[in-house]
Amino acid sequence: MITLGRKLGPRVEGLQYGGTITKQIKRLGASCDWSREHFTLDEQLSQAVVEAFVRLHEKGLIYQGSYMVNWSPTLQTAVSDLEVEYSEESGYLYYIKYRVAGSCFSSSIPQCFSTVMVSHPEKGLRSEFLTVATTRPETLFGDVALAVNPKDDRYSKYIGMMAIVPQTFGRHVPIIADKLVDKDFGTGVLKISPGHDHNDYLLARKLGLPILNVMNKDGTLNDVTGLYSGLDRFEGRKKLWAELEETGLAVKKEPHTLRVPRSQRGGEVIEPLVSKQWFVSMEPLAEKALQAVEKKELTIIPERFQKTMNVSTLPEIHQVRVCSSGGTYRLIRLLKTQWFFAIKGNSTRNAQPVLPVWYIAGKDNEEEYIVARNAKEALEKARMKYGKDVEIYQDPDVLDTWFSR
Repeated sequence: MITLGRKLGPRVEGLQYGGTITKQIKRLGASCDWSREHFTLDEQLSQAVVEAFVRLHEKGLIYQGSYMVNWSPTLQTAVSDLEVEYSEESGYLYYIKYRVAGSCFSSSIPQCFSTVMVSHPEKGLRSEFLTVATTRPETLFGDVALAVNPKDDRYSKYIGMMAIVPQTFGRHVPIIADKLVDKDFGTGVLKISPGHDHNDYLLARKLGLPILNVMNKDGTLNDVTGLYSGLDRFEGRKKLWAELEETGLAVKKEPHTLRVPRSQRGGEVIEPLVSKQWFVSMEPLAEKALQAVEKKELTIIPERFQKTMNVSTLPEIHQVRVCSSGGTYRLIRLLKTQWFFAIKGNSTRNAQPVLPVWYIAGKDNEEEYIVARNAKEALEKARMKYGKDVEIYQDPDVLDTWFSR
């Protein structure tokens, strides 16, 4: 019988809370073979986990890929969707001016693009700006485009032009049109920061826009932000706004109710971040499960949940395309965290199951890796591919029980 728990010490929570959960399940009438109950970290079970990982990888069902995750800067780990709690909190909506590059009163659009964007009233040129409303001004360093609704007459003349991102020493981004932009939110102009927003990430993937990350995994701003590098994300926000005010690019800051994602574990604000993770393709499993329900080989109790399973939950698993091969999958992420399965048993083992993945010393970790059952097998595979002098080292991350959509 498998139960869930956090690591409080060697088997402490597995014994204490695992036993409590087991008693609760027994009271519900579960007729399990309790003689087969084990502590998760027993050697035989750890070997089974490794074997399952290797077999799934050999079948192409487990693979590594970049995807946006809920990142916990304090815990230094991705957090499951189930472990993110949203709360309404008081915050601000920041209105920032973006200069339109090459804008002028000439009827020739190419001439506008070729004009150096400076204010020269005496030459008949005038600077134009688009005002963007955002709750996270510090992410503007990761902007890759400004987007407007194609039916918004206020901005139609700017579509296809370029805008200059503030505080980036003149970095230009395109002004594009997309029907998903809400004309009524803020000013109707949306900044696209796909490295730090789930919706922007999906839009960037759809439109083929680049993804720019401006955040280190500890929640500080990285070198992309220039002079702001090393600042905590919230301190960076304050400094940026103050300097935007000094340069005249800050329009206003008004109170706004925010829907803030916080970690269920520590309460800190979650950072949407594109990270290299391991994924499991669930399409084949979902298809079999759906067929079992449809053929009444599997009975859902209460019956009303069968409709949910048939209509929304499982069919949705087929609708997200995220793999490079072009297949359509719904992916389940194996979170690499410090949480684990706790199974009641007699083992005193304190080691956590680590990824059965080895990297090649001196090679790109994202491209060159070996999946094997143990270090000996990994070394043999590596020598066959890279020669007898190859050096390998194991991925230090651990497997977790939580799988999220």
